[in-house]
Amino acid sequence: MKVFSFSKIFWLTGIIFIFSSCFKDLDTVPTDKDELTSAAVYDDPANYKKVLARLYSGLAVTGQQGPAGQPDISGIDEGFGQYLRMYWYLQELSTDEAVIGWNDATIQDFHNQDWSSDDGFIYACYSRIFYQVSICNEFLRETTDAKLDSRNVDANLRSEIKTYRAEARFLRALSYYHALDLFRNVPFVTEEDAVGAFFPKQTTATELYTWLETEIKAFEADLAAPRTNEYGRADQAAAWMLLAKLYLNAEVYAGKSAYNDAVTYSKKVIDAGFELEPKYANLFVADNNKSKEIIFPITFDGVHTRTYGGTTFLVHAAIGGKKMVPADFGVDGGWGGLRTTSAIVNKFPAQGDGRALFFSDEQNLEIADISQFTDGYAVAKYKNVTSASGNTVIVAPNQGNANYPKLNVPGSYQGWDPALSSTVMSSPNSDEKYEGYFYFDAGTEFKFALGGWDTNWGDTGADGTLEPGGDNLKITDAGLYKVNADLTALTYTIAKTDWGLIGSATSTGWDSDLDMTYDPDEKALVITTDLVVGEVKFRANDGWDLNYGDDSADAILEAGGANIAIAAAGTYTIKLYLDAPDHTYTIEKVVYSAGSDLTFVDTDFPMFRLADAYLIYAEAVLRGGAGGDQGTAVQYINALRERAYGNNSGNITTGDLNLDFILDERARELLWEGHRRTDLVRFGQFTNGSYVWPWKGGVAGGNAVDECRDVYPIPSQDLNANNNLKQNGTGCY
Repeated sequence: MKVFSFSKIFWLTGIIFIFSSCFKDLDTVPTDKDELTSAAVYDDPANYKKVLARLYSGLAVTGQQGPAGQPDISGIDEGFGQYLRMYWYLQELSTDEAVIGWNDATIQDFHNQDWSSDDGFIYACYSRIFYQVSICNEFLRETTDAKLDSRNVDANLRSEIKTYRAEARFLRALSYYHALDLFRNVPFVTEEDAVGAFFPKQTTATELYTWLETEIKAFEADLAAPRTNEYGRADQAAAWMLLAKLYLNAEVYAGKSAYNDAVTYSKKVIDAGFELEPKYANLFVADNNKSKEIIFPITFDGVHTRTYGGTTFLVHAAIGGKKMVPADFGVDGGWGGLRTTSAIVNKFPAQGDGRALFFSDEQNLEIADISQFTDGYAVAKYKNVTSASGNTVIVAPNQGNANYPKLNVPGSYQGWDPALSSTVMSSPNSDEKYEGYFYFDAGTEFKFALGGWDTNWGDTGADGTLEPGGDNLKITDAGLYKVNADLTALTYTIAKTDWGLIGSATSTGWDSDLDMTYDPDEKALVITTDLVVGEVKFRANDGWDLNYGDDSADAILEAGGANIAIAAAGTYTIKLYLDAPDHTYTIEKVVYSAGSDLTFVDTDFPMFRLADAYLIYAEAVLRGGAGGDQGTAVQYINALRERAYGNNSGNITTGDLNLDFILDERARELLWEGHRRTDLVRFGQFTNGSYVWPWKGGVAGGNAVDECRDVYPIPSQDLNANNNLKQNGTGCY
């Protein structure tokens, strides 16, 4: 993935021992000749952008030497102490979406929901958040007008620095948002606080909510317009998305409703020019930087941003068991850790929803022993492979017999040429009965002819009978038409056809089709879809009256013919050619390439993406937010479900749209993307007994815990060092 390059800039990355308890001056004397002090770093105007890049990289890497060595934070293991990995632990392992088989320190306490304020993982996450705050604060101190004046920075660079400052404020706001969501009442420091040793005061959740709202609106206009910044950098849409999420959770954070604002800002994101990625799985692969759906990513690169956290963790830790092959995920091995619970699996239908990226082969649905990787389905969502790098031909087209008797079909669609050889019907049995498929635009007119105008037929009276020299036949609606003509009986039929792929190998089974799309250049119906081992056929108009199979497995199709075997699971591109008299087809398996490194992955993490904006809009409307409507909300939800199902078979109506549906749909759409704990807390289902899942509360069948665990504790290390801090969660910690 594309990331900013950055040098070793010591004043930003000097080791920090304690964060909020005692913020210390970061100016130190470098021991490495390649490291720069804050006094010298800005002598080179190019370093302003490099320092900004370092702020972004704080979300991805853990120090100056990846994957470990010269850490940003002393005393925290760089393997697990990476920002995204820690945030993901707290947001996902504590919910129905994830369990982990390892027994490292207190890691099982997350799913058991019995963590303490001494938990090392919680301290690592807390420390990462405030390290980000501290380096953003320092950048803002060093880029004030007074500092720029003292360095004689020119007007052009000042203009760029104004945008850089807005991005630094966004990154700080993002980390403070995470602090608010996870810890609520936290120590609070900005660039206005003097550098030096002092004990920060604790802000309340309501105060931090208000500051975030005001702060984001203050810098929003200084960010680049949506989709105009470099990939990986924040723009105005990222700020709007952060506000939308803040407003959606306002009742939790500040005890007040802000659903009107959640509608407003989610709609601003929706209208900003982002597009749903056509194939859901491509959002989580090594070249997902090409996606127009991702609003703000944490970028990773297997060569330049090496870490054992981030998506390297999400790919490797999800591979294990007896049947998972690491090479299929573009990596050199699995760590045998992460799976999901049956509570999540059961939110998906048995077939149809393409977001159900579960690996179930020789995996047990239910979890008897969390330490056993084969207990619980694996989630095959994140991969270190590209979206596609070529195709392997499984079935090649068969041209068949080209010497059948022909009947020309001249018309407005081809220039009224009665001798054109590419627009003909054929009579396979040489019995004066002709058949052909043609794509006609709306308003097309045509006739039948034998190589010239001397012998031609039309339909005078539009009664289905043919007369020599009769009137033109007329098409009302555009589409692919099956045309039959019997020159003995002088009759004809015209039937519009919509084609689909159906069968046990498809995500919808034998219940419904996956729609195919007509490609006029290829003159074929085309579909690219994931298939499993099984069988398929082609059928028209969602029924069995007209269907094709392959009796001889020779790529020549017969009406009502035999099912076509799919021997291996994978992504396939299938093309159906109906323009030739012997109808044929091709099956090609899509080939994926691994990322730039087999250990450290290239896949970016989609922190914010368009689908979440759709879901925020729908939920805010349901909760009474003004400025939106349920009809539009249903349209947004159905856009997600049509992508997931490949057709409209999963679509809902207004009557189906309620808050329970939204919570489940968020689980289906956003699985393992770091949202689940926040969602369950907002819906009042994280700790209490209204919703339990396997091993919630440390019990196989699930159990309620004290609601004070809706908030994580202030780490005891910080609490003991700073008398200004009071603990969260009375009765828990």
